[in-house]
Amino acid sequence: MREHTTGLKHALMGLAGASIEWYDFLLFATAAALVFPTVFFPATLSPFVALIASFSTFAVGFISRPVGAVLFGYMGDRVGRKAAFAAALVLMGTATTLIGLIPPYRVAGALAPLALTLLRLAQGFAVGGQWGGAILLATESVAKSRRGLYGSIAQAGLPVGVVLANLALLLVSRSTSSSAFMAFGWRIPFLLSIVLVGLGLYMHFKCEDTAAFRQLQQAKPLSGAPPPVSGGASPLLLAFRLYPRQILLAAGANIGGMLAFYILITYVIAYGSSAAGLHLPRSTMLSALLIAQAAFLPSTIFAGTLSDRFGRRRMFMAGLVLMAIWGFILFPMIETRSLAWIAVAISVGLVSASLNYGPLAAMLAELFDTRVRYCAVSLSYQLAAIIGGGLAPVVATALYARYHSNITISIYMGGACAFSLLCAGLLKTTLETDLDRDAVSAVA
Repeated sequence: MREHTTGLKHALMGLAGASIEWYDFLLFATAAALVFPTVFFPATLSPFVALIASFSTFAVGFISRPVGAVLFGYMGDRVGRKAAFAAALVLMGTATTLIGLIPPYRVAGALAPLALTLLRLAQGFAVGGQWGGAILLATESVAKSRRGLYGSIAQAGLPVGVVLANLALLLVSRSTSSSAFMAFGWRIPFLLSIVLVGLGLYMHFKCEDTAAFRQLQQAKPLSGAPPPVSGGASPLLLAFRLYPRQILLAAGANIGGMLAFYILITYVIAYGSSAAGLHLPRSTMLSALLIAQAAFLPSTIFAGTLSDRFGRRRMFMAGLVLMAIWGFILFPMIETRSLAWIAVAISVGLVSASLNYGPLAAMLAELFDTRVRYCAVSLSYQLAAIIGGGLAPVVATALYARYHSNITISIYMGGACAFSLLCAGLLKTTLETDLDRDAVSAVA
């Protein structure tokens, strides 16, 4: 009973932290599609060039995510999961709040996109450390029979964050005129991120660390065994020494799902609302995305729960196959210009992604032992983020500009999912892994 209560508390704390952290990170994604091309770049740029420049600042956050994974991973494996997670939350809340204070290009000139880029780097550092902390808080204190479920609760922070980010922009957009929204309205959701600083401090002082990490701290290594927490090799070097193949395969396995997800929530929104695309009302695309998230959230938890029964890898690979197929149906449905069909198109895409995303937390946690788990899972996830997340909107926008057709983007999605399917097939089955047992055997 105590294990269940502690595990649920950790999962909910991971959900709360991840929700607001993803809100901050993905608020930038939506603003990069709808606001930043006009506010932070010269008016002399063409709409396509301004959009690509804006998506490039979005991509910078992904480039810094592996660095954050290394830095916070080191902290999480040496000092503790909760300390690293709390520090990541504070950094994210501070950076996002400051983005809301950057003056526009017409006032600050080149300093505006420079400041935006630097703060986006800070966001990348933060989310690089946040994800590993959230999923380990959720998975390291529960029995393996519930690990998929609890891990998916923390994973649900992503759809919750998307809903919060888009709902905030939608509410501000509808309550202000178009000129007022572009002048100051968009800043309000960014300034609200100061709440994350308070949550990070609360977690640092009130939340206990995971059972697996506490057990590792208390264990006494036998003569000649690597020290579990302090001294000895860096967790990063030890992770690559013990698990080079698993880290690279896990990163490759995650590229397809991540790429499809970011095309669905960034490129699709930009394509639907921009003058160079369908030129639909901004509220239409944001409303469709919000409707889709209502399907993504429960399906993520459901997929994690199913993985406890049928296996992580089986669910994960099924999601990749469905996303590869749906990429060829997605754009014809969006091009109907109907809110209902656009919502269905994005919803089915995100439900397919949830089969991949729901089991991911438990699947990656079960690949590595406790000494290096924070560093290894963070790095695996964030390496995939550079190719699968940061570059996806830029590449998709460039493909459409070159070929004036979305079929090339469907092929791009399908190829990435096929590559990830191959990598996932080479990973070991992890369903029966006991994280507490591994915490002991790691020092035995």
